[in-house]
Amino acid sequence: MENGHTKVKVGVIGVGVMGALHARDVYESDLTKLVAVCDIDEARAQIIGELYDAKVYFDYSKMLAEAEVDGVIVATPHYDHTPISIAALKKGIHVLTEKPIAVHVNDAQKMIAAYEKALEQYPELVFSAMFQQRTYGFWQKIKALLDDGELGRLLRTTWIITDWYRTQSYYDGGGWRATWQGEGGGVLLNQCPHNIDLYQWFVGMPQRVSGFAALGKYHNIEVEDEVTAVFEHDNGMVGHFITTTAESPGTNRLEIVGENGKLVFEDGKLTFYRNRYSALEQIKHASGAYDKVENWVIDVPYTHHGEPGHRFVIENFARAIANEKALIAPAVEGLHSIMLANAILYSALTRQQVSLPLDGDAYEVKLRELIENSDFQKPVHAPRSGDEEMGKSF
Repeated sequence: MENGHTKVKVGVIGVGVMGALHARDVYESDLTKLVAVCDIDEARAQIIGELYDAKVYFDYSKMLAEAEVDGVIVATPHYDHTPISIAALKKGIHVLTEKPIAVHVNDAQKMIAAYEKALEQYPELVFSAMFQQRTYGFWQKIKALLDDGELGRLLRTTWIITDWYRTQSYYDGGGWRATWQGEGGGVLLNQCPHNIDLYQWFVGMPQRVSGFAALGKYHNIEVEDEVTAVFEHDNGMVGHFITTTAESPGTNRLEIVGENGKLVFEDGKLTFYRNRYSALEQIKHASGAYDKVENWVIDVPYTHHGEPGHRFVIENFARAIANEKALIAPAVEGLHSIMLANAILYSALTRQQVSLPLDGDAYEVKLRELIENSDFQKPVHAPRSGDEEMGKSF
């Protein structure tokens, strides 16, 4: 690493669009050395291996057994995150897994259990998740304001996040994508894990979830491409989460309302409508029937790196391995976003309100039913090369 320290030796498992970008970031970082890449697409693996001077593998078990890696980045299709991460952790190899950490709650819990077991033999083992949006300056400022209690008691959090626009060409670019068997879900599991992670990072997990989801409403897919959810928190706060991959132009607007005011983030601008005093106290004590609370409109400053953010998580992973930094996103926290996404979809499919923690067995049964009853024929074409295409999403 820096200042004469040895670089952390990293392997990347799965070098499709995202994995190839991770391989590039590992290769270019002063903190890491890319020593191995692995993919079942042998031609793809060879290309990335030659491009970044890394040993090439076509089987992750062989790579974990032979490659001299300190840690691995897992960037495979979602279902494979679980067995690959568990296999690496059992060998004492540090793991950074792409989001979501798993497809469903039971698999996520298996990964966490394997990590906790491995810690008994390898107490310094690092298990991280690729929630790079936690590095964004505006989200960090919101988190700090909430942690400092600036809003007081929270009343409502509403996130309209409909700018994850995807065309049919996107879905047709991979045989696994947007299928129950290959991906395990749609917008909740692919695009929105970041936003769901941030939601619970900001305001905590709800206790009850009501979800409404449309399957293949706007695209020729079998999974959800439009979702609306309502969250009920034990502290009385109500949450709303609205998303789709079909709106253009879409919206990305977050409102967090408390007794002391309202935070709004939209179009890169963070605004704090700060109350002079508590709205809840005004309700109790105001003499007039319509006396609103005086408030000031504050443009909240923040600094932001302006990048997609993946390299910051990779370098944080390396620093955590070297015992220099705490993790930005411990993988064990990835269970929360998985549980919330699963709960939304389970509520929508069963048309019932769901209480948390989610019954992982019930959800897995429902998911298996969807897989077994599927007769969807997935059209597939070769995707366009990734750097430029993926860059449009961030």
